[in-house]
Amino acid sequence: MKVAVVILNWNGKDLLERFLPSVVKFSSEATVYIADNASTDNSVAFVSEFFSTVKIIQNKENGGYAKGYNDALKNLSEDIFILLNSDVEVTENWLQPVVSEFEKDSSVVAAQPKILDYKNKEYFEYAGAAGGFIDKYGYPYCRGRIFNTLEKDMGQYDDVSQIFWASGACLFVKAEAFWQAGALDEDYFAHQEEIDLCWRLQSKGGKIVYVGASKVYHVGGATLAALNPKKTFYNFRNSLLNLLKNTVGTKAFTALLARMLLDGVAAFQFLIQDKPKHFFAILKAHLSFYALLPKFLRKRKVFSSTLKYYTLKSIVFQYFINNKKKFNRL
Repeated sequence: MKVAVVILNWNGKDLLERFLPSVVKFSSEATVYIADNASTDNSVAFVSEFFSTVKIIQNKENGGYAKGYNDALKNLSEDIFILLNSDVEVTENWLQPVVSEFEKDSSVVAAQPKILDYKNKEYFEYAGAAGGFIDKYGYPYCRGRIFNTLEKDMGQYDDVSQIFWASGACLFVKAEAFWQAGALDEDYFAHQEEIDLCWRLQSKGGKIVYVGASKVYHVGGATLAALNPKKTFYNFRNSLLNLLKNTVGTKAFTALLARMLLDGVAAFQFLIQDKPKHFFAILKAHLSFYALLPKFLRKRKVFSSTLKYYTLKSIVFQYFINNKKKFNRL
């Protein structure tokens, strides 16, 4: 299968200097692309000068993660797209274990490798760890990471395992399935659009897998820091959009209402912690959700499915009340 490694860039020369060498070195069996989101620094010139084998796709605007990738991928002909963050260091033989899962099982439409923390390499990284899930109320969690608790990698996830969502930090996706599912939803702009995509892929009968034999290191927060209120805004708003868009039936609205109440609790927690910007970020997230409500109700008619999207009712309850901080204790 032909493979395209596509790195989305926006004014990221420093990141490209640090991480692109590992991608070029260890991806000889793939074509490497830089998809530039209308950068104003000299990152494109840098790539052209020092990485002649890397192909450049020039987007006309900075449309964020979703639009940036949709625009970049539409003219590519490879069988598998790898959406790779610019702050990821890959390792030797990172491609073949994952690609082989696509070749062995035609129902596999998306996958991710083991994602470890670049700054603390013995531990899993927040954005994906060893594969993602969501609970009934749309809260994401991972094998190896629940909320802010990160597990040490001790080989406990060196397997191939079916998951609910694969991380957008290093997302392998079958090109045909990507377009059939409707590509990335550009209304998300950034954060959790990979959860929405994986939901739709599975609604069409596809399988998402994690492959522990492949390993990458992710800086995390290099393009938007974890404590940035914008990240809070997108995560809270887009979780609500995921539930509204992809679930079906009246029980879905009960789950959505419960999630909104839990968001209120989280907002006041931020106030207690003297983080007013995050309080207002959640408020803005809900206002933005209301503004998008008519549009997403129309999308709901197209994309909602009876797919069982959760196995755990409340990760919040398990983590904060039952004190279950690791995936294998759930």
